[in-house]
Amino acid sequence: MHDSSSDISLLPGLKPVLELLGSDPRRIDCVFCKKGLRGPDAHAIQTLCRQHGVRLNLVDQVFLDRLCAPACGQGHRHAVAHQGVAARLAATEFCGLEQMLDAVRHAPLPVIVAFDQVQDPGNVGTLCRTLYALGGAGILLPLHNSAYLGPAARRAAAGALERLPVARVTNLAHALDSAEEAGLTIYGTGAPNCPGAQDIFAEPMLLPAVLVLGNENKGLRPGVAKRCARMLHIPLARAFDSLNVAQAGAVLLGLAAARAGTPPTIF
Repeated sequence: MHDSSSDISLLPGLKPVLELLGSDPRRIDCVFCKKGLRGPDAHAIQTLCRQHGVRLNLVDQVFLDRLCAPACGQGHRHAVAHQGVAARLAATEFCGLEQMLDAVRHAPLPVIVAFDQVQDPGNVGTLCRTLYALGGAGILLPLHNSAYLGPAARRAAAGALERLPVARVTNLAHALDSAEEAGLTIYGTGAPNCPGAQDIFAEPMLLPAVLVLGNENKGLRPGVAKRCARMLHIPLARAFDSLNVAQAGAVLLGLAAARAGTPPTIF
């Protein structure tokens, strides 16, 4: 979920992690905690992670030492510096799903992009840049198995990630149910041979909407796909395998923006 240790922003140590969980948990992507770690601070960290919906990963000492090497220095100082706990920081703060759904109709382009277990931070960051430039409402991510929104995603987004609302949910399928109840049309993406898939060049998207993009290799999970009222596909003029997530998303968003009357932005 990240390219290398240099692409990770870490906050090691019991007290620093505990303080950030108490003051600004939206800055935290996940917390790594050594298996079997005991003590009041460790207990408080795990409790706060549950309360704030922060992902908690239980790992061994070797994993933590390797993860924290750039942040903690070398050799025997790892264990002292991280004390069995490290928080991985996101490049942006997370907002609530309700907040995003309330704001979507006021966006120049009333579209939320949901990533269903998309793993490449470069794809997510690149599409965030497109979405922000076209006036999109924000992005929606599942808590587990999503690309890490760290330095690699930030570089690809070129400043858009910090400005674009990002919501993270425990269950993406249930979040799409909430979006549908709020009046948004849910669109999924699939191959041309997907039953009932709509040619995106033939029919405009109904806005406001959620555009759901699937994993780079597996596509949409069945439980997510069945929440999509309509499936979209991009017809290709030449024989070609496929477009990647960022490219396909950019085509779909560009068409939605053109048909919504959003003026183009020239860079």
